[in-house]
Amino acid sequence: MNWSVSFEPLIPWVWIAAGLVPLLILACVGLFLRRRGAWLRLLAFLALALALANPVLLDELRDPLKSVVALVVDKSQSQDIGDRAKMTDAAVEELKARLARFKQFDVRVVEAGRSPKADERAETRLFAALDSTFRDVPPSRIGGAIMVTDGEVHDIPGKAGSFPAPLHALITGRADERDRRIFFQKAPRFGIVGKPLELTYKITDTAGGDGTVNVRVSVNGETVSFDQARLGHETPISIQVPNAGRNIIELSVAAVPGEISTTNNHTIALVDGIRENLRVLLVSGEPHAGERTWRNLLKSDASVDLVHFTILRPPEKQDGTPINELSLIAFPTRELFVEKIEDFDLIIFDRYQHRDVLPILYYDYIAQYVENGGALLIAAGPEYAGENSIARTPLISALPALPTGDIIEKGFYPRLTETGKRHPVTRGLEGSGSEPPHWGRWFRDIVVDHPQGEVVMKGPDDQPLLILDRKGKGRVGMLLSDQGWLWSRGYEGGGPDVALYRRVAHWLMKEPDLEEERLTADGSGMTLNIRRQTMSDDPGDARVITPSGKKLTVKLSKSEPGVFTGSVDTDEIGLYQIGNGDLTALAHVGPVNAPEFADPVSTTEKLRPFAEATGGSVRRLADQSGNMNLPGIVPVRSSGDASGRDWIGLRTTGDSVLKAVDRVPLFGGFLGLALLLFAMGAMWYREGR
Repeated sequence: MNWSVSFEPLIPWVWIAAGLVPLLILACVGLFLRRRGAWLRLLAFLALALALANPVLLDELRDPLKSVVALVVDKSQSQDIGDRAKMTDAAVEELKARLARFKQFDVRVVEAGRSPKADERAETRLFAALDSTFRDVPPSRIGGAIMVTDGEVHDIPGKAGSFPAPLHALITGRADERDRRIFFQKAPRFGIVGKPLELTYKITDTAGGDGTVNVRVSVNGETVSFDQARLGHETPISIQVPNAGRNIIELSVAAVPGEISTTNNHTIALVDGIRENLRVLLVSGEPHAGERTWRNLLKSDASVDLVHFTILRPPEKQDGTPINELSLIAFPTRELFVEKIEDFDLIIFDRYQHRDVLPILYYDYIAQYVENGGALLIAAGPEYAGENSIARTPLISALPALPTGDIIEKGFYPRLTETGKRHPVTRGLEGSGSEPPHWGRWFRDIVVDHPQGEVVMKGPDDQPLLILDRKGKGRVGMLLSDQGWLWSRGYEGGGPDVALYRRVAHWLMKEPDLEEERLTADGSGMTLNIRRQTMSDDPGDARVITPSGKKLTVKLSKSEPGVFTGSVDTDEIGLYQIGNGDLTALAHVGPVNAPEFADPVSTTEKLRPFAEATGGSVRRLADQSGNMNLPGIVPVRSSGDASGRDWIGLRTTGDSVLKAVDRVPLFGGFLGLALLLFAMGAMWYREGR
């Protein structure tokens, strides 16, 4: 029983004070002056005050509350090393059985470390789970927490002692574990394609030493070199960035005997390759409306260095004016097409015709340039079908189609062919999905015969309009109309001239994203997404090899013409190998070089400062012989010690819940009336004498 006294005044306290304080003052004055009956008057006034204050004796019936104890179980991937998972399961079952014997404890078991979020999956976040467990519990009822973990916890609060009860950590694993680790110390996010990229890395070994270790260096899954590094020392390495876009640089070392995990025996760096400014040579055979369209497009692209020449005064227009009096620049044919032709990534002939500006031999140089890996685009006009066509030069070997001499001049809508609907250069062009296409008409098409390569756009009467072809190591494109400028001027609503021209130019310069046959993959959270570009109707399933070596098959479904996609949810962080047909790709799922695997050696040192600040303890579950040794559990008061040599303490709470209250008024009924009348009567009697 819990006894207490409460006051429930019959009138407000202000009125009681206003009426009784003057009387109390008079009584005190009588006592000071030693008046007869002063003590009786004081007692009478006090009895009246108590009667008005109405004191009540309360008897509370309370039920004691339980202390809440959290049992936090580490289920992170580092717990799968060795026999840690088995040791954890056995310890948790025994702890639950022991805690169940204490009725004063409310035990809450929570598993942590397997968050569905990728950024958290890479870390062991036990304290976040602990905070969630006690979110609805007042601090006075928290009895403590027991963590079963390997000690590699990544969200330990910086303020030691912020937990209001003892925290005990039981560490899995062994004290003599060994692990070797390799990791990047300096790894830039971006690099110039074809240029060396400087990186540094370091190898550590818990066994110590200062020996030399062989390191395998791979780029995008292919071994490029072997390096040697000293343990514990920062080692520089230079890598040539091979491709634009995402590149995966991997370093790996061999496992050593007794090593607990080989997960961190390799490390990766994701480097986005950036091309240096692409050099484009644009040669316009004559001034025309479409010339500025090409120039504006190429000048607006920050990644393109443009060299543009327009033939304003061909050789046949000789009028006897001295050269030194002309404001024109002589066309540097030898410098461009002999000495520096290999420096250009793309050559564009815009309505160009052979008029002895270029020596006939130079056309052969251009054809060889294409064979050796260069890119050539022919933006043809009426001159391509005439007698001075460049098709009548040694350049013929590089051209994908020859003119018949005919020109169709009538309004038509450029349309995508069935091949063009799949080809990445023309696929999904804005306005191509309707019939007729939602763009303006053109009015001229140069007729060609027996085109080679892929016809991706067609003109009137299904004649080829845009042809893309491969010649040797290089590529050639041919646009058989000079009317694309109508789109840029907004004629009949305009059209996607910028997107079309840019894609054509970048396909010719071998932009990876525009390859017809391409396999890519990337990780989104813990999901592996696969994308396959292809010109075929069915590329088949994708083959996946997980970081642990397990093989999976992922079905690829058509998402749009020429694109097939598939995805699979994974539970492993690391590098995945994807294959489809003859193509392969690499993708990293989860955080790069996750902290969860950076240092998998179990430790008691990370949690010790925080645990000891709360009055708790940190100890290993296994002794030197490998046998599990659980400490005893002892309920303790809030002011007592919470740990000992072979025991851990959990605090009990003094909180309770009120069930019922019995009220006994002290001045209620006849007793209160009799006491009040006796006091007043005694005072009256004494005053009457």
